[in-house]
Amino acid sequence: MLNKNIFLSTVVGAALLSAPSFAAKMHPETGEKLADDQTFTYRLLDEHSSVDPQIVEDVSGSEVVRNLFEGLYNQDNYGNLVPGVALSHEVSADKQTYTFKLRQDAKWSDGKPVTAGDFVFAWQRASDPKTASPYAWYVELMSLENAKAIIDGEKTPSELGVKAIDDHTLEVKLSVPLPYFPLMTTHSTTFPSPKWAIDAHGADWTKPGNIVSNGAYVLSEHKPQEQAVLVRNENYWDNANTIIDKVVTLVINDENVALTRYKAGELDRTEVPAGQYPSLKEQYPDQAIAFPRLCNYYYTFNLSDSGPEFFKDVRVRKALAYSLDRNVITERVLQGGQFPAYTFTPAVTAGFEVPGVEYAGLSQKERDAKAMELMAEAGYSKDNPLKFNLVYNTSEGHKKIAIAMTQMWKQKLGVEVTMNNMEWKTFLNERGNQNFELARGAWCGDYNEASTFLDLLTTASGYNDGKYSNAEVDQLMADAKTADNAQPNYTRVEEIVAGEMPVIPIYHYTNVYMMDANLKNWPVENAEQNWYAKNLYKVAD
Repeated sequence: MLNKNIFLSTVVGAALLSAPSFAAKMHPETGEKLADDQTFTYRLLDEHSSVDPQIVEDVSGSEVVRNLFEGLYNQDNYGNLVPGVALSHEVSADKQTYTFKLRQDAKWSDGKPVTAGDFVFAWQRASDPKTASPYAWYVELMSLENAKAIIDGEKTPSELGVKAIDDHTLEVKLSVPLPYFPLMTTHSTTFPSPKWAIDAHGADWTKPGNIVSNGAYVLSEHKPQEQAVLVRNENYWDNANTIIDKVVTLVINDENVALTRYKAGELDRTEVPAGQYPSLKEQYPDQAIAFPRLCNYYYTFNLSDSGPEFFKDVRVRKALAYSLDRNVITERVLQGGQFPAYTFTPAVTAGFEVPGVEYAGLSQKERDAKAMELMAEAGYSKDNPLKFNLVYNTSEGHKKIAIAMTQMWKQKLGVEVTMNNMEWKTFLNERGNQNFELARGAWCGDYNEASTFLDLLTTASGYNDGKYSNAEVDQLMADAKTADNAQPNYTRVEEIVAGEMPVIPIYHYTNVYMMDANLKNWPVENAEQNWYAKNLYKVAD
């Protein structure tokens, strides 16, 4: 278990910078000449869900929030914990009480000190049903004392297991020991929030001019569906050691348009369109990059009461899953080094051993034969085809994958699929309300441990949009939280999921980017991809 003496490392390339170094325009550690313009501009597929730490629910929004706010701990370029607002922590003998010591020089952008009370307010706020946080369930996953009862409306937020001993000492009580609890504190839901700003402005507190943040940057401009601009927070405790002056996000829905704008010099980073990585890597070897990411890509069946009756038949679900040739999707459609997925949890997950689920060991020809057999048993054929609707959020890459899937189903099983795309927020709402038959899903780990994926398949999960429910899965995941070795639980859950197929794993991610060669210190070896603009820098041509 971690102790108060563990945090001695610093983020590579970001520490020990000084004012004289900037005056000389040289990086003090590498000796590189720094560019005059230290603006980092990158592309977003869609408007982020929010910049409120307790409301944001998507990856791109969390990236923005991570630059505006700072939690107890950050991560270095390898995913290790390093000090944020907290300098260290101690753990009680029963491993259920954590005491965090907070730095005294942390300030909000309006100059007020960051205190333990700001964390208490934020965590209580996240658990409060009145907040309607999409991530309230995360507070329960953290095993905070009384979290479930508060979320269920049986206790008040003031009874949550978090307390300010003094302004710089935060005490957290857990209902059960949770070995990976400190890892969970890098998630945006746990970031502090400024009560006075929220009280003054209500839902408008996150707008430029109203927002108060404690991270390296503050929001200076936001045009929904267009762009957001983040500028230095001069009151940030480590502002003197930050090189990037401004962060700009541009919403560009079309991947190919984004690539064109990248080539024109308008962006420092953008995603590579599906299928174009090999040619771009050849043309731009110092700019096209691909590396593993702690994310999965899947499709989820609506198994709720509003879902179609035919998806209640496990034979249909397995037939659809078996007949997908994942190698075609990863090697011919995506071509960015993605990994075919037969389990829900990615192999890159720390400490996770991928179990040999049965259908993964078959050849694609054997899977296809089994799929046709299962579909026939269920009463469907090319003369009596299964018909359903598939939804995904608008993206050329998602569209290409959906087309490939529907063609495989049509050719092999005679299945007829109607594809529908939706704008991101609409998609989240429709999927969250079970207004779908089959829907795209993707999950990037909130922390680097298998439960961040497998908990999604428990009955109570806030993101179990298909409403899959299996009592054994629920018990296995509950027991895993206190197990000395949780791997057998995770293996069994993956076996159950492969047997019941409530979701169809498609592939496990790589990040495939075009990135300006002058942008340095991107954390390519951090599978979670918790990146911080304050650790980046741009060198001169």
